[in-house]
Amino acid sequence: VERLIKSAKFRISNASFNDIYYIDRGLNKEQLFNLSTAQFIDTNSSVIFYGFTGSGKSFLACALGKQACIKGIKTRYIRIPDLLMLRDEATLTPQGISKLLKKFTNFRLLILDEWLLDELSDEEQHFLFELIERRHENSSTIFCTQFKKEDWHVRLGGGVHADAMMDRIVHNAAWIFTGNLNMRQFYAKKQDQL
Repeated sequence: VERLIKSAKFRISNASFNDIYYIDRGLNKEQLFNLSTAQFIDTNSSVIFYGFTGSGKSFLACALGKQACIKGIKTRYIRIPDLLMLRDEATLTPQGISKLLKKFTNFRLLILDEWLLDELSDEEQHFLFELIERRHENSSTIFCTQFKKEDWHVRLGGGVHADAMMDRIVHNAAWIFTGNLNMRQFYAKKQDQL
């Protein structure tokens, strides 16, 4: 389990399901508890955490990812900007892109943070489509994004790749709004009071 947690490269390494703060956030405790059992991974379903900056999306994703590791599931966390940087580097070597796609396809649970944060080039759209297509119905993905479902199509470029990606993601996913409470601000205030 320790090896799985280490190799997952969680952004928030101390994120724990037991430390999720629920008061005034509107989070569905029962839904999150069900997700923590990792059954959504058995059905190759996805989870989408959406909400404002600082609302705790990454923490929730890392906490769920850690639960998956505890259950022996190979998991990986990565920010989209970092993944696209790896894509750029992969273009410099023969078969680099296909090797990178294979690597990230093989994780049973993949956490993609900062999803749709930046505009995507045609090449980046194609790369993400290939990744989503290969993972579709074979594994589970957690997306962390600031954007609601209705904004996704435009953020994904608005073309056929956008249609195809949305079709593979949105229908078999649990959508969780992370609330209006800025958790960074909340914990900073708590720290000041100590």
